[in-house]
Amino acid sequence: MGWKKMIFGEKMPDKHDPQYKERYEREVDAGRRFAKVTRIDKAAAKVQGFANMHRTLFLIIVFTFVAAGLAWNIYRLTVVYNRQPPQRTATEMQDSLLRERHEQSELHIQPPKAQ
Repeated sequence: MGWKKMIFGEKMPDKHDPQYKERYEREVDAGRRFAKVTRIDKAAAKVQGFANMHRTLFLIIVFTFVAAGLAWNIYRLTVVYNRQPPQRTATEMQDSLLRERHEQSELHIQPPKAQ
């Protein structure tokens, strides 16, 4: 593969190009059959009909979903950011460990008994 192909890619096949026409028609037919079996085509037609009849309401519903999704993502980002544990360096961790061991050893030292 040449560097030109890596950077610029290959030419997009045209649906009317005889080399790709049969493949394009098979893929479109498979997509239509899948939509018919799963009834996506009927659901899309109903949504399109509703959108044509109630343009403003449809736009309000769509943009409400978009705004709610954006707000939810911002909320989750702030929650995750605020719950991060404080980052400690290796030196701080060693220092705190030595301090704990020193405090524990001081607790176990018995003062000399008076005679």
